[in-house]
Amino acid sequence: MKYRKLGTTGEELSALGLGCMGMSFAYGPADDKESLATLEKALDLGVNFWDTADMYGNGANEELISKVLVPNRDKIFIATKFGFRFKDGIAGPSSASGTYFDGSPAWMKVAVEQSLKRLKIDTIDLYYAHRVDPNVPIEETVGAMADLVKEGKVRYLGLSEVSANSLRKAHAVHPISAVQSEYSLLTRDVENGILKTTRELGISLVPYSPLARGLVTNKLNVDTLAIDDFRRTLPRYQSENIDNNNKLIENFAAFAASKSCTPAQLALAWVLAQGEDIIPIPGTKKRNYLQENVGAIEVKLTSADLTVINELINRYPIIGERYSEEAMKMVNH
Repeated sequence: MKYRKLGTTGEELSALGLGCMGMSFAYGPADDKESLATLEKALDLGVNFWDTADMYGNGANEELISKVLVPNRDKIFIATKFGFRFKDGIAGPSSASGTYFDGSPAWMKVAVEQSLKRLKIDTIDLYYAHRVDPNVPIEETVGAMADLVKEGKVRYLGLSEVSANSLRKAHAVHPISAVQSEYSLLTRDVENGILKTTRELGISLVPYSPLARGLVTNKLNVDTLAIDDFRRTLPRYQSENIDNNNKLIENFAAFAASKSCTPAQLALAWVLAQGEDIIPIPGTKKRNYLQENVGAIEVKLTSADLTVINELINRYPIIGERYSEEAMKMVNH
């Protein structure tokens, strides 16, 4: 494993982290036995940066992770998030089903205690606001999060899917160490502003879904996904878009073969090549995919390779938003 610094903190995190959401939420049936084996495998491979959130399975993901986290606390840098709440108190069939966002200091104080209890730890390494609440000034949210640092319940602060303007306001209240945003070959919104701001302020970018929720792997068949897999609801996976998008993926896979790596490894290598301040967190709940993903660390891309990849993307531009229209309203605030 290779390691990268988290912002200006000096913390050494594995260059590839592990997104744990799918182990408990949004991607079909859970398999706790395999998920726990995957977490153990992550330790063996040196993947020390794990990412979860209180909404993943309505707390189930934090509880699952605790089984490996607690006996290996000194080996794991754990990140979790707060803010999304379920209207009926339980998780729906998709990640956006029946949710609303609450970034208030009052809810944060409740949420952090619940996360600490489920994770069975005294301190969260990195605590994110999962989105920016348009009804609560970001200064208020981050001010309350900063109190958690003073209390020793949280070490570092992060924001997810934040605009450059909100990030500047937040960072002025308390240092922000990480910004989490979707970033992949197929989702490059961060290049239009937020990435420049994170670099100016010395903040790490933590890309989630760096494999575009499996689309770039050339293994995804939407028709075979579980009925409750939330990718069925996303525009770029719909029938009118998927045929076009698969043309890009097929050509990308051919180029990966010429580099003697898998499409997933090539896609992750591309994200890693965008800068040492970028720490992607590909999600998986299976050991074989984790092992494959970690192999991306050894894939070397030349400037000529990067040019070929960009030409492919320009030739077959992706069609379809990354989220539903309603969910897109929650990003870039």
